[in-house]
Amino acid sequence: VQLQASGGGLVQAGGSLRLSCAASIPTFSRNAMGWFRQAPGKQREFVASISWGGSSTSYSDSVKGRFTVSRDNVKNTVYLQMNSLKPEDTAAYYCAARNPPLYPASSNPTEYNYWGQGTLVTVSS
Repeated sequence: VQLQASGGGLVQAGGSLRLSCAASIPTFSRNAMGWFRQAPGKQREFVASISWGGSSTSYSDSVKGRFTVSRDNVKNTVYLQMNSLKPEDTAAYYCAARNPPLYPASSNPTEYNYWGQGTLVTVSS
């Protein structure tokens, strides 16, 4: 099992980025997925999650209305579209998969079994 996150980079405040997470999970279309982030010196925090079928999404209050999570179960990829970025969004972003299949998405990082390596997002003011 491997999760490969990409799409991070340096962007000015107010800009946009789209993160991707390619998953080599045989049951991907039945695994809930989550995005988390960790800023230097801070704990890992929930950003967004999406159900295995894609019909249900959840966001932290800090990104609601600015970020959108989606998935393509044919390409085994989950996305995080980030708009109106702020300097406080600067962090390493991680995608995660919950196992076993068909379990609901969660905002609790301890309920995710597989993690990507992280992609760094830096938002300048």
